[in-house]
Amino acid sequence: WETASPFFHLGPARPSWNWFLFRRKTELPSAFIEIKPMWTKRQAKSLVAAYTRQSKENFMEQRIAKTVAESRTEQVQIILPEHINGFDRLFGGRLVEWIDIVAGVVARRHSNQNVTTASIDNLQFKAAAHVNNTVLLRGQITHVGETSMEVRVDTFVEDLGGERKLINRAYLVMVALDENEKPVAVPHIIPVTDEEKEEFEAGIKRRALRKQRRQERF
Repeated sequence: WETASPFFHLGPARPSWNWFLFRRKTELPSAFIEIKPMWTKRQAKSLVAAYTRQSKENFMEQRIAKTVAESRTEQVQIILPEHINGFDRLFGGRLVEWIDIVAGVVARRHSNQNVTTASIDNLQFKAAAHVNNTVLLRGQITHVGETSMEVRVDTFVEDLGGERKLINRAYLVMVALDENEKPVAVPHIIPVTDEEKEEFEAGIKRRALRKQRRQERF
């Protein structure tokens, strides 16, 4: 975070008063600078941990927020012969490529940063698409963490009359990167419609499930 990130360097075999304080962008309050020689390493570490937690909480409260509509993205494709597989259907890999691009644009618009795809943890093929079909992909933010964004991309086949049929739904996790390609904090989201609120609540559960899968490796 951008506010402060203090660290005490507790060098080996050095007097307890010879501690070095490193700061990034802001000065620490005077109470944190008055290092007492009689403090133990545990006391110093506890102090730093308390200040770091408070700094992070303050930063999280100050993060801006955006509506889902601000980053919603649509892409339209007409399926050509080069897009199909041996069964005259849209090649799944090509659709995943389009989905990833749409999710990336959504995440860029929301974070105003470059992004990278962290995972595609749900990809449901509901129906096929064929040559000359019009395909519409629609992406939107559903949930955010500190540096990550969950994006839902729905894919429809649109007939000549304008009627749309859902053929795929995918959830992707994108991570915002700074100029050094390090994860950077992203804005909160403001769910407005009932659907957006339901997706936000479901996103909390999906995030917990992803965490459980990482921990249990399944």
